[in-house]
Amino acid sequence: METPTTLPAAPSKSFADVWMITLGHAMTHWYPATFYVLLPLIGKELGLSYSQIGLVMTCQYVAGALSNVPGGMLADTMGRKGLLMALSLFWIGFPYLLIGFSHSYTALLLCVSLVGIGNNLWHPTAIPTLGERYPEQKGLVLSLHGMGGNVGDALAPLAVGALLVTFSWREIVVMNAVPGAVMACIILAYMGSLRLASKKKSRPPAQPETGGQSIQQYAQGLRGLARNRLLILLAVSSAFRSMTQTTLLTFLPVFLAYEMGYSPLWVGACMFLLQAAGFLASPLAGHLSDRMGRKRIIMSSMAVSGVMLAGMAFAGRSPAFIFLIALVGFFLYAIRPVLQAWLLDATPKNMGGTSIGVLFGMQAVGSSIGPLVGGMLADRYGIMSTFWFLAGVIVVANLFIFLIPVSEARAAPSGVRPS
Repeated sequence: METPTTLPAAPSKSFADVWMITLGHAMTHWYPATFYVLLPLIGKELGLSYSQIGLVMTCQYVAGALSNVPGGMLADTMGRKGLLMALSLFWIGFPYLLIGFSHSYTALLLCVSLVGIGNNLWHPTAIPTLGERYPEQKGLVLSLHGMGGNVGDALAPLAVGALLVTFSWREIVVMNAVPGAVMACIILAYMGSLRLASKKKSRPPAQPETGGQSIQQYAQGLRGLARNRLLILLAVSSAFRSMTQTTLLTFLPVFLAYEMGYSPLWVGACMFLLQAAGFLASPLAGHLSDRMGRKRIIMSSMAVSGVMLAGMAFAGRSPAFIFLIALVGFFLYAIRPVLQAWLLDATPKNMGGTSIGVLFGMQAVGSSIGPLVGGMLADRYGIMSTFWFLAGVIVVANLFIFLIPVSEARAAPSGVRPS
């Protein structure tokens, strides 16, 4: 059996960096969460089939899959974390602004592809920064960072659902560009001030703005990652988990709008329910994984997620479907920070950006496949078949975690990573 991790005593440290980066993370999720609610309206205006709606998200995540590893390489070699995070925020918001002026399906696909590139600059930069700053509390800190994403995912559907009562979807995507631009400036200024303060005090410990490394050093670290079996198994499992999440986020609002006849306001409320449950689960799962071990938390959460997704397919158009949305959100979103913390436990500190880039690159591969397959199933067999598909996919994700040997399943002691 997996043994709990014993944590060494650590001095208390300000979480100011955590909250600032978490706020930026909320904005990176705000824009996609906005788009999921707008997608049924865009689909109706352009006359899109379920498969075409799925292809929209597939294009976004294909672009993300192609850009994740280069983004991680850039974070590890360049070292200018504040600049990269600010660039990511701007790059996400600007293509959504362009969507407001597009009137063709091709232009829509191009814009969402640009979003996929920008969105995947954030994680290889922010997650290793937090793991490096708080080595004894990686599970907790990354769960707080994940909560920021849940906040953006939860509040955006509510806000957009309310705004759609007054404004058109095109007006909303134009207005929506402002918060991201403002947050990009704040992140750039804050991280820059930390970097200057670190230089003045000449402190050697790890800071949010860590330096880069030579190409030779990076190549040596990259060879080590290629032989890291735990990294590969975690990344593949995470790909199937993300396939489940992204396909659910794509077709849940479509199902609620098309099949259950919900207004945009009620669609937004249901999406809020999904994300609010994840908001509650994330810190709990992160903290428990620091204490009890990563594998135990991940496997139990994935197993319950599969049961709940099958329950949604059984429930159909009944009121129980809405109740199950919250349960799926609670267990499905609890896994994210635990996977990230486990990955940072198992990889060298100077390769954190690339490791996270590999993780999110594989997630983007899964996310690119899921919506297209889900759309094709919905066109041929009805949209409920998509939920059965998701229940099976999360089971496959759990099988890869099960394959991790007991010796590798034990979380590394906080602050220590295998070389």
